Amino acid sequence: MGGKRAAKLFVALHLVCVLVPLAVVAVWAFTSSWPWPELLPQTFSDRGIVELFVTSRDLGEVLAVSVGISLAVAALSTVVAAMAARALVSYRFFGKELFRFSTVLPFLIPATVFAMGVQVVFIHAGLANTVFGVVLAHTIVALPYAITIMSEVTAAAGEKLEQQARVSGAGPVRALFEVQIPLLLPGLLSAASLSYITSFSQYFLTLLVGGGTVKTFALVMFPYLASGDRTIASAYGVVFMAVTLGVFFLFELLLKRFASAKTEYFTD
Repeated sequence: MGGKRAAKLFVALHLVCVLVPLAVVAVWAFTSSWPWPELLPQTFSDRGIVELFVTSRDLGEVLAVSVGISLAVAALSTVVAAMAARALVSYRFFGKELFRFSTVLPFLIPATVFAMGVQVVFIHAGLANTVFGVVLAHTIVALPYAITIMSEVTAAAGEKLEQQARVSGAGPVRALFEVQIPLLLPGLLSAASLSYITSFSQYFLTLLVGGGTVKTFALVMFPYLASGDRTIASAYGVVFMAVTLGVFFLFELLLKRFASAKTEYFTD
């Protein structure tokens, strides 16, 4: 009984820590004055909404570019991470531990130093100031998270069911798509979601690699954050949250539809 109360209390505290800052951001989007130590805003304003939907006429284009880049990063990172996790979990090969260490290198290198190094390499490779270059740079940053998730999920899923399918006559492709991928689907969704948000929130790396030519939502929002204009920055923050949650709901919908389709397939 005490354990359940403690768990409920922990969940409640977690929700408060997450939802209260989000609520403050949402209120600031319609506030022009909220001085300390006042508990409630003093004056309200629609300046943030006007800036977003009237003054900033290229908001739709910027959002489309940002979402497109982030979805590409999510897809590419998840596929590469799934293959890397399979290699790390299921196979022995020369240099395996070095390869494992290399997957977490972006964690160990300061973000500023890493971004500058990537920029120099991409300039020589002709990838600077291109959308593909930004996608590739974001993927490099997102891969450690995706590989960590997929390694744990792949190890937990194991290979017994896939091997049983192969023994029963299924080919490698059929065993992969009908057995292994459904087992890995929650991990695939988690890796894709984390890769997406990692890409969508990148500012400094996008600025260096994109050179200002590739304009993303984070690139447009950051100057308002840096200038201390909380009203407009919060309005951008609300759109940021809405778009991100919308994409996550899409991922969840795809997961449910895929799971439902697999259930119907096996039932038939």
